[in-house]
Amino acid sequence: MSHFRSIRAMAIAAAMLALSLPAHAELAATGEPPAARQGWKAVTVAEGVRQPWGIAWLGDGRALVTSKEGSLHILNGQTFDEVVLDGMPAIFTGGQGGLLDIALHPQDAGKPHPRVYMTVSTGTSEANRTTLVQGVFDGKKVTGIKTLFKVSTDKSGGQHFGSRLLWLPDGTLLMSVADGGNPPLRIGDRLAREQAQNRATHLGSILRLTDEGKPAPGNPLAAKGALPEIWSMGHRNIQGLARDPVSGRIWATEHGPYGGDELNLVVAGGNYGWPLQSYGADYKTHEPVGKHEVAGMINPSVAWVPSPAPSGLAVYSGDKIPAWRGSVFSGGLAARDIRRVVLDAAGQVTGQDRLAIGERVRDVKQGPDGYLYALTDESNGKLLRIIAQ
Repeated sequence: MSHFRSIRAMAIAAAMLALSLPAHAELAATGEPPAARQGWKAVTVAEGVRQPWGIAWLGDGRALVTSKEGSLHILNGQTFDEVVLDGMPAIFTGGQGGLLDIALHPQDAGKPHPRVYMTVSTGTSEANRTTLVQGVFDGKKVTGIKTLFKVSTDKSGGQHFGSRLLWLPDGTLLMSVADGGNPPLRIGDRLAREQAQNRATHLGSILRLTDEGKPAPGNPLAAKGALPEIWSMGHRNIQGLARDPVSGRIWATEHGPYGGDELNLVVAGGNYGWPLQSYGADYKTHEPVGKHEVAGMINPSVAWVPSPAPSGLAVYSGDKIPAWRGSVFSGGLAARDIRRVVLDAAGQVTGQDRLAIGERVRDVKQGPDGYLYALTDESNGKLLRIIAQ
């Protein structure tokens, strides 16, 4: 399909989608991105990380930043210095694989030697998986790195690993795992994407783990025959995961197929429908994947068509731009922007606008200083601070 025909097909699909969205997803894009917001600017804090992927703030105001290509870096003022990873397993960096997200143990906030958790793709091009590792940062390097958890099902190729990490107030850790890849890729006797509805695999789910990588007690889907780590299921490729510190709500953004990226309000035990339910289309045929609504499955709060390719997510609670408090901010790889989704007190979406960054945005986080920050996905990746203008 030519570029022109592809754009036209997406516009038609967007218009049709706008007519059929349920009420809770009625703010989906309809062929045009949300309006650009004014009154802010992005300031470069530091640059020089090749394809940065995730960021975690230390208690002293510095930050650790992962590079997809397998290295870790620390922000020192306006420069990034590489951090030695002692004991890191061999990283598979093909396609979308590599060193992915990073999070510090919440009990170690302010401590000189915090525990560091990272997701990484391991294995080979023929057999790989998303893996959770943990080490200790001693101020100069991460030592004693050990593997805490591996996704049980191997897959081939370099598509769809996820993965984001999020600590909950009870000390358990959420870890997103993607579905494995697009057709014609198969895992076992079914298409990879169909594994998201298979309770006997971790693919296409959010896991809830202890800080030692074990199944956290009380995961509700275990009583329905699911693997004990699974907290929610029916996800395609979650690239953003955040908790509202005020309401406690958990939000996730995930890549749809051809169109149909989603913002979801995630609850324990929820099934988010992929691939039985979707607002996107097959990459090759451009035919819809699944239905817009399936009984017993949860619809998105927002479905974006065309796709911004959301990556990184934050719920702003800072004091630097008070009007933004309570809004969800989602980075965009394809859209090269940050989407601001406005919520009411009940968590319902009431509006959207966008911060035009002009670079692929891989992660969005609020810093300990109350500012919003973004990582750009490029060979000379930048850390940007968003300030009022």
